[in-house]
Amino acid sequence: MNKDNIYLTTIPVDEGLNIYLSKMKEVCNLQYEEIQVKNSLGRVCKNAVYGKYCSPLYNASAMDGIAVISSHTEMASESNPVTLVEGEDYVEVDTGDPIYPPYDAVIMIEDVLENANEERKTEDKELEPHSSLTAKEEDKRKRVVITDYASPWQHIRPIGEDIVSGEMLLPSNHQVRPMDIGVMLSSGITKIEVIKKPTVAIIPTGTELIEPGENPKMGDIIESNSQMFAAMIEEAGGIPHPMAPIPDEYEKIKETVSESVAVHDIVIVNAGSSAGREDYTVHVLKELGEVLIHGVAIKPGKPVILAMVDNKPVIGLPGYPVSAYIDLENFVLPVLAYLSGKKLKEIETIEATMTKRVMSSLKYKEYIRVKVGKVDDKLVATPLARGAGAAMSLVRSDGFCVIDQNHEGVDAGERVKVVVHRSFDRIKNTLVIIGSHDLILDVLADMLPSLEGKDKVAKGNAKENATYLTSTHVGSMGGLMSLNRGETHLAPIHLLDEKTGKYNIPYLQRVVKGEPMALIKGVGRIQGLIVKKGNPKKVNGLEDIVNCSFVNRQRGSGTRILLDYKLDELGINKEDISGYLRESATHMGVAALVNSDSADAGMGIYAAAKAFDLDFVEVAVEEYDFAVPKKFLELPQVQEFIKVLKSTEFKDRLEKLGGYTCEGIGEIIEV
Repeated sequence: MNKDNIYLTTIPVDEGLNIYLSKMKEVCNLQYEEIQVKNSLGRVCKNAVYGKYCSPLYNASAMDGIAVISSHTEMASESNPVTLVEGEDYVEVDTGDPIYPPYDAVIMIEDVLENANEERKTEDKELEPHSSLTAKEEDKRKRVVITDYASPWQHIRPIGEDIVSGEMLLPSNHQVRPMDIGVMLSSGITKIEVIKKPTVAIIPTGTELIEPGENPKMGDIIESNSQMFAAMIEEAGGIPHPMAPIPDEYEKIKETVSESVAVHDIVIVNAGSSAGREDYTVHVLKELGEVLIHGVAIKPGKPVILAMVDNKPVIGLPGYPVSAYIDLENFVLPVLAYLSGKKLKEIETIEATMTKRVMSSLKYKEYIRVKVGKVDDKLVATPLARGAGAAMSLVRSDGFCVIDQNHEGVDAGERVKVVVHRSFDRIKNTLVIIGSHDLILDVLADMLPSLEGKDKVAKGNAKENATYLTSTHVGSMGGLMSLNRGETHLAPIHLLDEKTGKYNIPYLQRVVKGEPMALIKGVGRIQGLIVKKGNPKKVNGLEDIVNCSFVNRQRGSGTRILLDYKLDELGINKEDISGYLRESATHMGVAALVNSDSADAGMGIYAAAKAFDLDFVEVAVEEYDFAVPKKFLELPQVQEFIKVLKSTEFKDRLEKLGGYTCEGIGEIIEV
């Protein structure tokens, strides 16, 4: 097989999608099915729905009270009460009861005076010839008094007041809502013809893939994309059918795609869509059908394949999770919407100020994952990791800043549009933290909302006093710069001043200008060298790291500043350390690299070493605090943060993490 994997094109996203949808509309026929109305929520009607019966089916009382002959009440007034006789002038009715002639009005029970006349004492004698009652029976009939007249047809729901037989209840191509179900059933409609839910085959490919639950070995990748796809497809109204991973074998992929096309409405082939030597998807689809698009101008997500096989859409998605997610949203969901007759979910867009400069290629429409928060009166967006495989950036993000094609990027401080996937109420109640990384930030985020806030969230009142925390890791100096630019509420810092030997306050006084500042005391934490279990390299101090491979923290981080301070004290040349320039953005990242044999040692905190069951060599105990503008101290979010910081529950969780002290935690120091 000639395997010449060259992208057919890298056309703009919208143009590629329009070409694909146009082709689909030419060759794809919508499928229909009849279902029970009670099961039709969210489904799309094929045709207009018309009422079978009137509602109400009869003239019905709209109130509890008495049905009367309106002409018998004409003289009633406050000054001239009128007595009505049961069975002659009125009958008792409840709401919904039929109203039969000669009664033509209803008086509410609140406007009726009962037992108006005492029972008359008369002899039992025959009445007039036309009456079938004796005088005694006549006297025992119930009587009421009214003081206002009843107009004809008052408080009576006429036949067909709500629904008239034969009138249109719902138009064609209407997506059924809960109230629509009630109306159809009220009119006697029990079945409805709707557009069939599209079934979607999801085929993960890759010899390296294993199923979730299996124990991974070196070179194995746990297959998770298909379940993410399945959840997105189900949420959008399709029926997903994820399959077990299949190896990178041309004939096996071809066979699976052919079988899936025969059974399902849409087929997704995940991975193998790029130009690698084992990327077979495009060649399989060329052999089986027609490839309309291979490659679009989007980043991440360029190597998407849009094909038709037997007049059914087959879409090849890249294997990296972020790329796959973005391509599924941009291409699979519009296809699914067309085949299910639904409209695409409307996206919510807000304007925010970008906190960091972001460069972008002119060639692509780029999706930048961002965290969003409200600081003072402005919304700020902080970019996260940009890698196509950085799946956690999707979890941590609040939305995407979309940089259009032919734009070089955005500058720090520039206003940008952000497509958000968290509610705005949650965003505006979020405490924004930008600065140094520590495991306690995840613990604090887990504990916020506070117990009070969580109780309100559980009751569906998330708008009130429910504080959330979002943190971005840019190092201590990066956090102070964010404070200077008004982009964060708090900046976690642990900066050792070389001249005074003091932590944090000297830096805060020198770096942050224009705003009165304070320091919320955080934790003492043990910093040191994270080394392999058993310490095979015999690393007993900083002087020993020149003999092993090392991983450092990023420039501007407090850990990097502490390391440099200690290296200078010991007279160790940084250039003698293999890996000094190799950086990790978090303590857990350092520990993961040491644990995976990618490094012999790295600078980090004790808690990260403990989390990976690694050995640890203590270097220093430092102060990890939170810099805050004084004007923010009274914010509800900051008050909740301090409350949780000082709580017994938080201190208990610190003890389990290990390597922390709590002296003075939560105290406020004015700077």
